[in-house]
Amino acid sequence: MSSPKFQDLSMGSKTIVLVELLLFAGALLITVYINDLFNFISTINTPLNTLFVYSFVFALVIQLSSLALGLYDSKLRENFRGVARRQLVAVAIGFFIVTLINPFYGIKSLPIDILAMSSLMSLVLGCSFRYITLKLDFFGFNKRKILVLGAGERASIIEKRMRRDVDRQGFHVHGFIVMEGDLDAGVVNENRIEFDGSLVNYALEHGIDEIVVASDERRNNLPVDELFACKIRGVEITEILDFIERETGQIAVNLIYPSWVIYSNGFSSANHLRNTLDWFFNASMAFTLLLITWPVMLITTILIKLDEGLKAPVFYFQERVGLDGKAFNIIKFRSMRIDAEKDGAQMAQLNDDRTTKIGKFIRKYRVDELPQIYNVILGDMGFVGPRPERPEFVQQLIKNIPYYNERHNVKPGLTGWAQLKYPYGSTEKDSLEKLKYDLYYIKHRSFLLDLLILIRTVEIVLFGKGR
Repeated sequence: MSSPKFQDLSMGSKTIVLVELLLFAGALLITVYINDLFNFISTINTPLNTLFVYSFVFALVIQLSSLALGLYDSKLRENFRGVARRQLVAVAIGFFIVTLINPFYGIKSLPIDILAMSSLMSLVLGCSFRYITLKLDFFGFNKRKILVLGAGERASIIEKRMRRDVDRQGFHVHGFIVMEGDLDAGVVNENRIEFDGSLVNYALEHGIDEIVVASDERRNNLPVDELFACKIRGVEITEILDFIERETGQIAVNLIYPSWVIYSNGFSSANHLRNTLDWFFNASMAFTLLLITWPVMLITTILIKLDEGLKAPVFYFQERVGLDGKAFNIIKFRSMRIDAEKDGAQMAQLNDDRTTKIGKFIRKYRVDELPQIYNVILGDMGFVGPRPERPEFVQQLIKNIPYYNERHNVKPGLTGWAQLKYPYGSTEKDSLEKLKYDLYYIKHRSFLLDLLILIRTVEIVLFGKGR
């Protein structure tokens, strides 16, 4: 699935991107103009044409920082306070980067005071605009109107899993057409439509933009000619699996059938250059990260010793399942008591009482994962990929969850798509939900997706949203 282009975004998303570009650029221009009127800092000699260029560079830098912090994520689940906090960090990072760029303008550079005041004004304007967007729901503009063909068990996943407004930001469900063969455990609270007329006429009369095929019984049951007529008249036809994948960033494991996997794009590694350079890239990043984080790891080692005694072990070695099902030993900072598994292997729980005082902190900010840099250098892991599980749990999960073993077709990682999209969980049901995201990652694995995951992981570390 290709990345969405700007012209494919909803009107609300385009509005936010463009308006914030103008707001941030305008903040710098307004600050300079006010300074010229009152001369409270110093006289600015920057020519007007250079000032316009500078203002847009200033705006773009802040917007890139906002992107890294998830402020342009259409499914950002934050209240205004959370958005304002992210915007504060984005503007602070933008100010830091712009001050590094500023000397390259030579005699045309701006005083640091002007950049600081422009950043403050950007924060005020940005937060004010975001407050308005949250109140008026800009993301509700230009939603696609969809019609679901089917009202049974397969179609009900839209009702059950995408029932909130935040899950339907890009579309509006017109209704579910009841089809012959639909199972009883189907759609209950949505608009059920029963009619024997022409599907294409109905779609055109009601302004349907997309038809999602989700009937339970397809053999000799789909109105192929009607769907073809809709297609050539500009109505998109989408299979339920592709629809769920596109809107949620996961693959509905319980709906998968083998032919869909065989004929769909993805699930292969045809990028031979990536495969060849994979270890070199990961090892280089691991070495760089080691140079940056060694003071943090040293402090963590000291804190563990002070908390539990000089004889207490700092590291914890645990067997995990990696690429092609091969086992390897993962290394982490020990965050649980020494006797945490005296009764046998157990999945870690949220707010686990076996966690030490220092362990709670290092788990929250992912510090406990830093020693896995060594696993990356050895080639057992990459930076991005499905999180490796323990062999004791893997065998049971393979038996109970279809396609679970497919997550071992790629190298496990320090962070992954599932860790970004799904909260911490410790049950078999949680493993199923995470598998949906892992399969999505495997299907769409690319350098750009890896980069996005790494940027969003930085956000998790900054705001302490680890497990």
